[in-house]
Amino acid sequence: GQQHMALVASLLPPCPTSHLPTPQAAFAHLALAFRCDTFTLQQRVLVEKRARDAAEENIQEELGQCRAALERLGQSCANADCKETLEQLQHNLTVLSAAIERATRAAEKLGAVHQEARMSRAAEVMVQHVENLKRHHLRERAELEEMKRLIQQNSRNRQLAETQDDVEPRLRPHPLKRTFQQGSARRRVSIAVIPKQLL
Repeated sequence: GQQHMALVASLLPPCPTSHLPTPQAAFAHLALAFRCDTFTLQQRVLVEKRARDAAEENIQEELGQCRAALERLGQSCANADCKETLEQLQHNLTVLSAAIERATRAAEKLGAVHQEARMSRAAEVMVQHVENLKRHHLRERAELEEMKRLIQQNSRNRQLAETQDDVEPRLRPHPLKRTFQQGSARRRVSIAVIPKQLL
């Protein structure tokens, strides 16, 4: 539960260093801790509320016993100085009771602030994890766009080459036919030239 959160929070100071877990691992730990906390949250709230109520009841009971003892002491004390001291003690008990209430409220606020600090660190880990996922997604999207562009370019080049292959045979003779014609022309020239040289 909260021990998991405290452990993860202690592993995540504000400045990242190389020996700390990656945001993905920290996020996995946080997700597990949140699941555990959610599973036991209602039961833990009831337990803590009972413990706080019991502590407050014990304090009020002790203060009540102190007041009762001072009242009994005041009834048996006839000296003016003694009565003045007892009144001062009763006033001190009243101040102490108010201070205890303020301390209880301050302790609850402090616990809430500690929990907020843990949640803030957890949120930082989550935000960092989401930012990493965004960067990874953008990188993969850019690579995908580049691959699509290359595939389209290759497809256009192939279509252009096929179109040129379809047009060229009509405009000019096939290379083998051209070679055959050149060879036959050479033979005709050589046949025509030999008799002239002989003559």
